[in-house]
Amino acid sequence: MLTSGPLQPIDRDVWQQLFAGYNEFYGRSTMPDGFYDQAWTRFQNDEELHALGARLDGRLVGIAHFLTHASTTTADSCYLQDLFTAPEARGQGAARALIAAVTTWATEHGCSRVYWSTHESNEAARRLYDQVADNRGFILYSIPIDRA
Repeated sequence: MLTSGPLQPIDRDVWQQLFAGYNEFYGRSTMPDGFYDQAWTRFQNDEELHALGARLDGRLVGIAHFLTHASTTTADSCYLQDLFTAPEARGQGAARALIAAVTTWATEHGCSRVYWSTHESNEAARRLYDQVADNRGFILYSIPIDRA
């Protein structure tokens, strides 16, 4: 049975494994000291950053991290920043359930939309995203700021 909901303190170790898998997928395999502790604390505070998990038969198999921000043209927007499902659980609905749960959360918190980005080469994810959302054709640009 697949369920989704808030992460619990008992989820900490599995959450870190999943988040590390997400970061590795995007080429960030080495994270700075304290990175995961800081992120977990922020998610547990549930103020600026939010996190949900997907469970398959009670086992955490997927995570979603998201935040809201003001919009110049409408009500606040919800940005789904990180979405990751354990490789062995893919194709079983966890990512779809997490997107739905984030959308429900955003609706309950007065947001006007949920949006996210993915790499153009992430074909498996894009197949799902094309089913549940509109690709409006925007291209994402980024300027990294070195904080060394």
